[in-house]
Amino acid sequence: MNTSDLIFVAGHRGMVGSALVRLLRARGFSNLLLRTRSELDLCDKNAVRGFYEKYRPTYVIVAAARVGGIWANQTQPVEFLSENLQIELNLIDGAHAVDVKKLLFLGSSCIYPKFAPQPISEDSLLTGSLESTNEAYALAKICGIRLCQAYHRQHGANFISAMPTNLYGPEDNFDLETSHVLPALLRKFSTARETGQKSVTLWGTGSAYREFLHVDDLADACLFLMDHYDSPELLNVGTGRDSTIRELAELVARIVGFSGQLEWDTTKPDGTPRKLLDVSRLAKLGWQARISLEDGLRSTYQWWLENRS
Repeated sequence: MNTSDLIFVAGHRGMVGSALVRLLRARGFSNLLLRTRSELDLCDKNAVRGFYEKYRPTYVIVAAARVGGIWANQTQPVEFLSENLQIELNLIDGAHAVDVKKLLFLGSSCIYPKFAPQPISEDSLLTGSLESTNEAYALAKICGIRLCQAYHRQHGANFISAMPTNLYGPEDNFDLETSHVLPALLRKFSTARETGQKSVTLWGTGSAYREFLHVDDLADACLFLMDHYDSPELLNVGTGRDSTIRELAELVARIVGFSGQLEWDTTKPDGTPRKLLDVSRLAKLGWQARISLEDGLRSTYQWWLENRS
């Protein structure tokens, strides 16, 4: 990509989209197409098509999606499936209609089977049953991948897909009812320290393994792929390292200064037992994550302290 190219970042106010915009601007890209939800409803096919026809971007990065943690996914499967399908269909179909030079579709590691061999390779897609707690979201993302591949096969479109592991960083969602595990832990432990709580209760057993990638690393990987990858085959993006939720909780407690007890509500689900991505294909292309988990958590916690309302 050239710094003068017109680039549409869909979902620029979300955690991933905002990281992409920060990095693009830092690297001299100033010709960015950015629209809020009130300015462009991505679920509205006609509005999206009209937007594409008016501006005709050279490149598109699809970072827009309805996202949430286990509780949100379990209680709102209709919204997670239908809205994400509408968003990706409108953005991908519209990009083809105006001959976008290249599109990057961002999926999620939840597309893989619940009991996929670890670490999970890209070839594991559709080889087993999905984790039930986020099945609707995963199905929508799988459809997005397949649509990009279909456009490549039928029309030769340069539409690529990347599957990031669990993400965290600035602009994350810290709402305890809808957030993912890391921002929830940061907020819970910070609140417990500030209010003098003696203990914090967490969901599950703490035995599940998770891999975490700082969103700034993902943004760097996305721009790398836009410049160096043109295959329709999906690529994993992660660190290649994981830890248990218990280890993660202990690290977060130390970072925020909470010295009380950790208690585990084993009546609540753990989710997928382990989810570590095989990132060897991306590594062979020449990219790897740079931000350590502890450094990333410290900077994320500081960002939340400075921006919480």
